[in-house]
Amino acid sequence: MLQETVGHGVLDALVHSYEEDPMRYVSLPKPMIDSSSARMALAELRNSGLVEEQIRGVVRLTPRGYKAWKS
Repeated sequence: MLQETVGHGVLDALVHSYEEDPMRYVSLPKPMIDSSSARMALAELRNSGLVEEQIRGVVRLTPRGYKAWKS
């Protein structure tokens, strides 16, 4: 589900960041922040508890999101 909702490059960055430091947030690329469909997908992930958003466009995987990626 994660790979279908978030682009592979963004997902790779989130996973890599989580593996290095689960508390670190990642800034999303501006085109993704400006895209309404990407914002809707991000909201769905956030509402599902798979990502946390610090401020608009600055996110990190949650432990639940990382487990979903691993499976």
